[in-house]
Amino acid sequence: MSAESIIRIPPNHFIHVLDQNSNVARVEVGPKTYIRQDNERVMFAPMKMVMVPPRHYCVIENPVVHSQDRRVLFDDMGQARLRHGDLEIRLAQDPFPLYPGEELKQTITPLTVALANTALHLKALLDFEDDTGNKYVAGDEWLFEGPGTYIPRKEVEVVQTIQATVIRHNQAIRLRARKECKDREGQDRVTGEEWLVKKVGAYLPGVFEEVVDVVDAFVLTEKKALHLRATKTFRIDGGPLRRTGEEWLVTMADAEAYIPSVYEEVLGVVDITTLNSTQYCVVLDPVGRDGKPQLGQKKVVKGEKSFFLQPGESLESGIQDVYILSEDEGLVLKALQLLEDKDEDDNVIERKPGDRWMIRGPGEYVPPVEVEVVLQREAIPLDENEGIYVRDMKTGKVRAVIGQTYMLSQDEELWEKELPLNVENLLASGKDPVADRSDRSKGSGEVEVRDKTRAVCYRVPHNAAVQVYDYREKKSRVVFGPELVILGPDEQFTVISLSGGTPKRPNVIKSICLLLGPDFFTDVINIETADHARLQIQLSYNWHFEVKDKASPADAAKLFSVPDFVGDACKAIASRIRGAVASVQFDDFHKNSSRIIRSAVFGFDDNMKVRDLFKFPQNNLNITSVDIQSVEPVDQRTRDSLQKSVQLAIEITTNSQEATARHEAERLEQEAKGRLERQKITDQAQAEKARTELLQLEAMSTRVESTGAAKAEAESKAEAAKIEGEGAVLQAKLKAEAMAIETNAEMERLKKARDLELQYLLEQNKLEVEKAQQLAEVEIKKFQDMTSAIGASTIRDIALAGPELQVKLLQGLGLKSTLITDGSSPINLFTTAHGMLGLLPKAFREDKE
Repeated sequence: MSAESIIRIPPNHFIHVLDQNSNVARVEVGPKTYIRQDNERVMFAPMKMVMVPPRHYCVIENPVVHSQDRRVLFDDMGQARLRHGDLEIRLAQDPFPLYPGEELKQTITPLTVALANTALHLKALLDFEDDTGNKYVAGDEWLFEGPGTYIPRKEVEVVQTIQATVIRHNQAIRLRARKECKDREGQDRVTGEEWLVKKVGAYLPGVFEEVVDVVDAFVLTEKKALHLRATKTFRIDGGPLRRTGEEWLVTMADAEAYIPSVYEEVLGVVDITTLNSTQYCVVLDPVGRDGKPQLGQKKVVKGEKSFFLQPGESLESGIQDVYILSEDEGLVLKALQLLEDKDEDDNVIERKPGDRWMIRGPGEYVPPVEVEVVLQREAIPLDENEGIYVRDMKTGKVRAVIGQTYMLSQDEELWEKELPLNVENLLASGKDPVADRSDRSKGSGEVEVRDKTRAVCYRVPHNAAVQVYDYREKKSRVVFGPELVILGPDEQFTVISLSGGTPKRPNVIKSICLLLGPDFFTDVINIETADHARLQIQLSYNWHFEVKDKASPADAAKLFSVPDFVGDACKAIASRIRGAVASVQFDDFHKNSSRIIRSAVFGFDDNMKVRDLFKFPQNNLNITSVDIQSVEPVDQRTRDSLQKSVQLAIEITTNSQEATARHEAERLEQEAKGRLERQKITDQAQAEKARTELLQLEAMSTRVESTGAAKAEAESKAEAAKIEGEGAVLQAKLKAEAMAIETNAEMERLKKARDLELQYLLEQNKLEVEKAQQLAEVEIKKFQDMTSAIGASTIRDIALAGPELQVKLLQGLGLKSTLITDGSSPINLFTTAHGMLGLLPKAFREDKE
């Protein structure tokens, strides 16, 4: 650009020209065609001037110095004088160039508009005085509140835009002072001080105020209260003085919606405590009338009542139900402090700490703070066969209460009776002593835990006996069934341990009751004959106990005099049998085993006859019969010899049966073979006859097959030719029909296309006609409206105005007629006359129309 000599500067553009001789730059402003001298250099191409539109501004760095009449001042060298390092804010004005040295520090920027409820936070950078005479020192801060347009100054910095905070109903804003100042209410605030603004509406914080938080009010109801604590000693609006750490409640009676102050801390919302007519509560550390908690005290509150727990108060065991006692219920009470009470006859009784007493229903009872409810008791209903163990806590004596409804007194408690483990297991097994006497399995189901305070009951079955021993009285009693045994506090069952199994083993059967029989038990014993044959015998004995007088304690005690009567009886009988068998040979014993064993067990009477029973006088046990179930040799060789002889007898019998069966089978086989040969000959004859008939049928089939094949071939050829001809005819007919269908379809299509085209043209012409008619009607209506608006007389005056004026002009000039021309434009005198008369040529009228 600097090499060109002629520079064309458009309007509102400028260039900087440097004079290389004086090294001074100047400004050339367009529109202008500038011719550059040899000693000049254009520093840049034509640049557009700075145009600041309305409501905009820009910032110029190193601005030029202006005179009072806004002219640029130059120095002696002809260079524009600059304020170096300074800034100038230029508002809307005519386009202006930038002089050499000036820089556009901030481009054209819209002016800041402060809306309603907003403000600009301004800060002074230099000392200055504004147009209204207010003086500001560097560092001062203030607000420019809207609505308004802020005109920037070089001495002022915009820190931020502050938005007003909207305060709604039941709301407040919490403010903090950043510096000592006065708030909107005119009150002095110190640095760091906080306060609330509750006025509903938009609040614009001051320059030294900052919004800490928006505080919502707590809406209080009849069932909710606000628990507050003071963080600083203060007093609000003449209210009570609140000291640091003090706690209190705000209820609906104080305010429906409460906004905590800056010195109040919300600890929580307290729900109301409501008691109905059957409830009460014990308040710990209650607040007294002076508003201070009474530490260590208690207060009983009975319903119906609703209240809030004050700070520091708490409920002992929560809300409790009033003790509603029926006729069979009572309360055991204990005095915690000295108090005066009334008995059932309304006599005043002094209760000392630690005293216990009992009240009975029916009625309601709310224990005072001096009384502790030890426990609530109910009457225990007992049937005739039920009982409980009761111990007197003062004397320690235990007694059984049976067959009556009983309520424990204040000095009594239920006593748990412990039983030996084997007795517990027998009682919990649930087995029937009679029906399950052969069952040796242990119960695997869930065992019901016995209530140890209940009297131990045992049902003695029929024809059985149970021995109960009283350890305090040192005596026993026997109960015969059927009967129900109820143990006293010091009584225990006598457990019977009997031998069981085969052969008998001790301590297999354990039972509480003793069955009196008749019954049986089985035993296996080993004996040896005189010839030393060792045998094993399985015997079964029938037995029963003989009780002459059940009311006699001596006879009843005999039953339990032998602990294991089964084992003792089996041993005694086995010894008798071994002694008797040892004196006889094996063959004699094998032949007369029953007689030998019975005589050995029962013995002989005076008449040398076998007795009917064997009696044990110690416990009156009678053995009435002996059953020999099996006799087996113990020695293996003897057992093998007996087995071989038995097998040989069985083998002989088996061989004879096999021979008889074999002879019968051979006879049956010969008869079957004869019947088979005869049947075979008969079958061959029938087969030959059938073969002859088959050959005849095959010959006939061959003849029919050859004749049918020739006939079928001829018929098939004739049928094929016929089908082929019919197919050709049908194909030609179908082609003709298809061509006719195509031709008709094409004609129908062309016809429909022409019909649609004609219909389209008709509709189009109809629409054009309707359009022309509507346009004509519009023009007619327009002309009628114009003529009616102007009026007939006005139109007449307009038509006559021109000719009358011309006539008056000609009369004023004294001319009858005139024609003015410059001689360069020819005049057609043939049409002139017509024009003067108002007649126009036909072609011209048509063109005009």
